[in-house]
Amino acid sequence: MKNLNNKELLLLSFMLFSMFFGAGNLIFPAFLGRASGEEMVIALIGFIITAVGLPILGVMTIANTGSIQTLGSRVHKSFAFFFPLVIYVSIGPGLAIPRAGTIAYEMGMKPFLPSSSLLLGIYTIIFFALVLWLSLSPSKLVDRFGKLLTPILLSLILMIFVKSLITPLGNFQQAEEVYQRNTFFKGFLDGYQTMDALAALVFGIFVANAILAKGVQEPKKVSKYMMIAGLGAGTLLASIYAILAYLGGSSSSIGTANNGTDVLTIVMSTLFGEFGTLLLGVLFTLACLCVSIGLIISCSQYFSTLFTFLSYKGWATLLTIVSLSIANLGLNQILAFSSPLLGFIYPMAVVLIVLGLFDRTLRYRTSVYRYAVIFSGLFSFFETINTVFLNKRLDAVLSLFPLYEAGVGWVVPALLGIAVGFLFSSSLSSEEEKRLSS
Repeated sequence: MKNLNNKELLLLSFMLFSMFFGAGNLIFPAFLGRASGEEMVIALIGFIITAVGLPILGVMTIANTGSIQTLGSRVHKSFAFFFPLVIYVSIGPGLAIPRAGTIAYEMGMKPFLPSSSLLLGIYTIIFFALVLWLSLSPSKLVDRFGKLLTPILLSLILMIFVKSLITPLGNFQQAEEVYQRNTFFKGFLDGYQTMDALAALVFGIFVANAILAKGVQEPKKVSKYMMIAGLGAGTLLASIYAILAYLGGSSSSIGTANNGTDVLTIVMSTLFGEFGTLLLGVLFTLACLCVSIGLIISCSQYFSTLFTFLSYKGWATLLTIVSLSIANLGLNQILAFSSPLLGFIYPMAVVLIVLGLFDRTLRYRTSVYRYAVIFSGLFSFFETINTVFLNKRLDAVLSLFPLYEAGVGWVVPALLGIAVGFLFSSSLSSEEEKRLSS
C-alpha cells in the first residue's frame, strides 16, 4: 500500500505551482499593487480569492468528482463534451500557450533586440521547440519542476523582494479611481486574467496521473494527495502574489506604467539597474516555459484520449505548432481576444467548481447543476455581447442585476438557477433526474 512522503508531496506542490505560475501571474498582481496603491490589501484579498482560491478549489473539485467530464455530465452529456473542449482550447493552443510564448519574447528578448516580426518568429520557434522536447516525457515533470525550475523561480522572486526591503522603492500612492470605487471586486475580477481556475480543471487530472504513477492506487488517497498538493501550491501562489503586489505598490511613486510589464520593468531597473532587465527576462522566460509545458502535456493527454487518431506525441507536436503560429500574431491581438472569452466561460467554470465541491451533498442533482450553469451562462453571454458588439447599450437592462456594476452580475442568476434546480429536482424521481442528464 503506497503512501507519498513529505518530500514527494512537496515536489508535487512545486510542480503544480509551476504549472499555474505563468507570465500573467507575474504581470497582474504587480499592476494591481501599483494601481490600488494605499488600497492594495483589500484589492489583493479579492485577487487571491479568484487567482488562488478558485484554482485550489478547482483541484479539490476534480479530486472529488474524478474529471471535468464527470463534472460536466451533471449538466448534460453534450455539455460534458463541449465545455471541457472549449476550456482546453482556450487555455491551450487557442490562447494561454501562445500568450506565454509571446510574452516570453516581449520580456526576455525584445529589450535587447530591435523590434522585428522575423525575430519574434525565430525566438518562438526555439521556445516552442524546447517546450515540445520537455513535454514528450510527462513522467519526468515532477522532478524537473520540483527539483529545478520551481526552486529557481522562487529564489529569483525572493531575491528581488529582499533587495526591495534593503533598498526601498518608494511610497504607496492614492489608488486609481476604479480601485477606489470597487476595490475588492476589481481585485476579484483581475484574478480572472490569470486563467488559473480554468487551468485547475485541466491540471487536476494530470496531478492525479502523477500520483498514480508514484504507485498510489486507492482513490481516496489520490484525492487526499491532490488536495494537499493544491493547498501547497495555493500557499506559494498567495505568498508570491503578495510580494509582487507589494513591489508594484511601493513603486507607484516612480515613473509611469500602463501595464504589469511596465511596472516590473520599473521595479527591476530601480533595484538592479541594467542587470534588472536581464534578470526580469530570465524570470519571465522560466515562468512562461513552465506553464507552456504543463499546458501542452495536459491538453495532449486530453485530446489523445478524446480523438484517438493521433497519439500523445502526435497531439503534443500538433498543439505546439498551432501555438507557435498563433503566438506570431503578436501579444496585443492575443490579449484583445482573451478578455471577452474569459468573461463568458469563467462564470460557468466557477459555478461548476463550487457545486462540484458539494457533489455528494447535492446528491448529484442534475437539475441544480443544469439551471445554475444555464442561468449564469446566459447572463455571461449577453454581457459579453453587450461589451464586444453593442458598445454597452444593454447596460440599462443588465444593471438591474445586483453586483453588475462590480463586474459579477452573474452571481445572482447562478443562485437563482440553484434555487430553481432544487425546486425542479424535488418534483422528480432519481430515475427522471438521471434521464435528464442523458
